[in-house]
Amino acid sequence: MTSRVSAAIDAAHAEGRGAFVGYLPLGYPDLATSVEAAVALAESGADVIELGPPYSDPVMDGPIIQEATQAALANGFRLRDLFPAVAEITSRTDVPVVVMTYWNPVFQYGVDRYADDLAAAGGAGLITPDITPDAAADWIAASERTGLDRIFLAAPTSGDERLDLVAASSTGFVYTVSTMGITGERAELDAAARTLVARLRDHGVDHACVGIGISTPEHVATTVAYADGAIVGSALVRALRDGGVDGLRAAATALAAATRR
Repeated sequence: MTSRVSAAIDAAHAEGRGAFVGYLPLGYPDLATSVEAAVALAESGADVIELGPPYSDPVMDGPIIQEATQAALANGFRLRDLFPAVAEITSRTDVPVVVMTYWNPVFQYGVDRYADDLAAAGGAGLITPDITPDAAADWIAASERTGLDRIFLAAPTSGDERLDLVAASSTGFVYTVSTMGITGERAELDAAARTLVARLRDHGVDHACVGIGISTPEHVATTVAYADGAIVGSALVRALRDGGVDGLRAAATALAAATRR
């Protein structure tokens, strides 16, 4: 089964650019607007959409994303809202939609049921920041059965054995963490990201996309010079918060324009 996420990244490369992966929290500022925002992100040049269902204990999220997810939860977002929202987005764009989720909601929902419902909604896969491949046998089996991509994380602190495991277990791309710590915007991107991408290549990874701390077109341009794609989250959430869907479109268009190599 071919990976839709890999295909999207390859298509960007064929056009002479790196991939632009854009993150938005689902349900912010409300469910309907978050669906419109995701479609606008696709229309503004995102190659992959990363949707984050709000979670009550977001250990990896920076303040802008935490504020948005807390607002979404306060507005009544529930996990059952995820699949209809994904279905609506995927009915309106061919850009692959991956869900960035902490593991506990998947486990509570039921791994096979979650995979089936996501696949039925047209979703392309999961990014799972807090589970490692050696602890994810159920998810690996479910993703192979349903054709969903499984995107694991690699960090600058990952040893060679861990990178081997991540490289062997990931499909679509490896989420390459630029710096240790929570997401958010950094004035300077860590040089560790370059080193980590080079190490992932040595371990046989075809697609390494860098996230955490990428917030400006300049950051995107720098990142796609050595990585397969750049992942932007907080800057898009801020644009949506401050300027609504139109503000998000403007920000996404500027970020997408910076992917040309």
